[in-house]
Amino acid sequence: MFISVLDLFKIGIGPSSSHTMGPMAAALDFLRRTRGLADAGKLPGDARVRCRLKGSLAYTGKGHGTDRALVLGLHGYTPEDLGTIDVDELVGELWVLSWLELGEGQRVRFEPSADIDFDRGEPLPEHPNGMIFELLRGEAEVLSCETYFSIGGGFISTLAQITELVAPLKMEDDALHPYPFDSAAAMIAMAEKSGLSIAQMKRRNECGHCLDEELDAGLDTIWEAMSGCVQRGLAAEGLLPGGLKLPRRAKGLYLQLQDKPADATLNDWLCAYAMAVNEENAAGHRVVTAPTNGAAGVIPAVLYYFMAHQGGRPEQAREFLLTAAAIGGLIKYRSSISGAEVGCQGEVGSAASMAAAGLCAVRGGTVRQVENAAEIALEHHLGMTCDPVGGLVQVPCIERNA
Repeated sequence: MFISVLDLFKIGIGPSSSHTMGPMAAALDFLRRTRGLADAGKLPGDARVRCRLKGSLAYTGKGHGTDRALVLGLHGYTPEDLGTIDVDELVGELWVLSWLELGEGQRVRFEPSADIDFDRGEPLPEHPNGMIFELLRGEAEVLSCETYFSIGGGFISTLAQITELVAPLKMEDDALHPYPFDSAAAMIAMAEKSGLSIAQMKRRNECGHCLDEELDAGLDTIWEAMSGCVQRGLAAEGLLPGGLKLPRRAKGLYLQLQDKPADATLNDWLCAYAMAVNEENAAGHRVVTAPTNGAAGVIPAVLYYFMAHQGGRPEQAREFLLTAAAIGGLIKYRSSISGAEVGCQGEVGSAASMAAAGLCAVRGGTVRQVENAAEIALEHHLGMTCDPVGGLVQVPCIERNA
């Protein structure tokens, strides 16, 4: 079993990894398939693209910005493209277009208001977050069709993949992964036999796919995105979008802590940092899945506190992320990190478990202590459901992270 740290921690946009980032990735994949047909000369002049959202995406997609994500993906944008772009302005410009550009003068008809269907009928049986993309000739003839599922953390599967129960896990030959642990027991046994830490084993598995320096660069980019999100959230104010008229609170709390630092507890700082991230996520801004958008504040808050208040070093940030990813990978493989599938226990519960493991590791914990920290953090979140007010990743999501 192998899930890369660079897949588990992905830079994207809020407010939801399963309802925003996943649909955006699915739309981009369908665009690439459509471009392939266009390049092969198989695209008629009256072709159009339509998308039906099923299950949870149909019921809560409006509040999560699923339609906005589809528009961005179908126009060829990736989350990485949006770091310095005003997303609201861009979506507004794309929304009024009636075509998707395919390159070399070719295009296909697509009108968001008419061609995105929030279908609240019978959900697809394979997963609650389903999407059906169709390329049509005229109004009825189907030229191409693909069903996707957004399975949590920004990961997607096609119908064929989810039926085979392989996607999105990377199940390459174990020769590429010298420590292919698929359970906590196997992880501990391999660590004690090899004398390596969890982060060291995870690093060696990752290096079956990339150079050591490439891995470090990727980890540094993730940490920079996390810390930047904390800092932006601590500086922002105003109301969050969506209709609940929820005011941002992270900046006010942070200013209070700075004014009287002697009175501040560790939990006070963690609350401010976690709320900063999740308020940025609720605003649809740039965040890192950790392991999801709805739980994006926990790991950055803990790591930010360690780095800013306890003198953490860059190599320790990498160790933290690798350890956290090892635990997150086990949870995803053995269960799920999708709130629509297993509730908030799979999001905030997983994030708390990953953060506890990472912090224990950088504070010098043994492999067994790291595993115990992960277990203790997770067990206190078991049973938490996913019940966002108004379908928005705001109440109770922001405070659950804090």
